[in-house]
Amino acid sequence: MDDKIRELKELIDGSDNIVFFGGAGVSTESGVPDFRSEDGLYHQHYKYPPEQMLSHSFYMRLPEEFFRFYKDKLLVKGIEPNKAHLKLAEWEKQGKLKAVITQNIDGLHQAAGSKEVLELHGSVHRNYCEKCGKFYNFDFMAECDGVPYCDCGGRIKPDVVLYEEGLDMDVMSRAVNYIANADVLIIGGTSLVVYPAAGLIDYYRGHKLVLINKQATARDSQADLVIQAPIGEVFGQL
Repeated sequence: MDDKIRELKELIDGSDNIVFFGGAGVSTESGVPDFRSEDGLYHQHYKYPPEQMLSHSFYMRLPEEFFRFYKDKLLVKGIEPNKAHLKLAEWEKQGKLKAVITQNIDGLHQAAGSKEVLELHGSVHRNYCEKCGKFYNFDFMAECDGVPYCDCGGRIKPDVVLYEEGLDMDVMSRAVNYIANADVLIIGGTSLVVYPAAGLIDYYRGHKLVLINKQATARDSQADLVIQAPIGEVFGQL
């Protein structure tokens, strides 16, 4: 076993107050495209840039284009939790992990069995009519053509935080509380460049900060343990 993996295992074995904060890299090993890698969404060519198409103003102005991109790129079918998702669910069941805080919208943590999942950017599995509030699931959104409408005539909006929209302050507050009180904070699969989510690391008061990412992050110098590798590969060794 690699020395860094051994050190991580010792930290986990010795704690019952672990908090995990993850980004797109947690799900890429399940086949979910990320945004910033070389083959990510930002590097693909569409009529409009992804940041613009996933903004609130674009959603309001050109809903047909929004839903075409949304269904094409964000509603990923047939994906399954990977070793990272499964290991986190296992630690929670053992009473070691207190919460998963995620920037992902794919619902894979819940599919793996995690219960306390704080979704900073919402979920593709929740969709609501803007007029009457009726709930619609993933399958309905994936199967409908064009702009989805409710029985009442209202447009159905994904419960996903778009650019120009604010994060849910209740979810953020709970995330801050978990991080501030954590013994071990593991951050994985995120480049820590998307704010305000990336700023959550500043609330950690402990001295067992672990950063796991394929590339270096701007916060590596603050970490007590840095592992540059795919997170599923790392967690698969624990």
